[in-house]
Amino acid sequence: MRALGVASASVALALSVSGTALACDISEFSAEAKCDGDKGIITVTDVDPSGVPATVSVFLQNNGADLKKVGEQEVKGSREGVTITFAENWKPNAEYRIHVKAAGYVDADIKPNLTTSSTACKKEEETPPPASDTPTPSAPASTPAEETDSPTPTPSESDSTPPVSSVPSPAAGDSNLAETGANSNTGLIAGIAVGLVALGGGAVFFGLRRRGASSDR
Repeated sequence: MRALGVASASVALALSVSGTALACDISEFSAEAKCDGDKGIITVTDVDPSGVPATVSVFLQNNGADLKKVGEQEVKGSREGVTITFAENWKPNAEYRIHVKAAGYVDADIKPNLTTSSTACKKEEETPPPASDTPTPSAPASTPAEETDSPTPTPSESDSTPPVSSVPSPAAGDSNLAETGANSNTGLIAGIAVGLVALGGGAVFFGLRRRGASSDR
């Protein structure tokens, strides 16, 4: 009987130690800031093999004080690990306090506090420079292709050829004789005229003499 009692006590002590080892502990929780596309998230993983229910709360810190409560969820861990997710569009280098509470087992923060990456999940779009009020001078209107590419019209035969006069032009020999007076009838006409004048003068002279002789009788 004494030996049986010693054995029972040993088993009870072993079960007690084993239960304590399997109990929920703060070291079994971890937190991480990640990106889900362009949005930020905070994940908390519980690897408690005993599966003790625990409440996880996330707080945004500012100068060592809670600025806001991001959210609160319950988790039951496992040896493989169970992860819960908090949607939080975190800023670069932001600090978060993660608190875990499991009744009768743990009531503490994950140490150290979670600090986010220096790069945001969504890149800030560059703001375009303000439009200037000064109007931009417009480029001079280009010459229409029809004007620049069209060839220079070739003058037609009727435009380039001088009009032909209907009056027949004198022959080269005639024009030269008219200018110089050679081979013309001017001398002949002048001689005839002088002869006629002389004949007329003679006729008048003889007529006057005859009239004077008749008057003397």
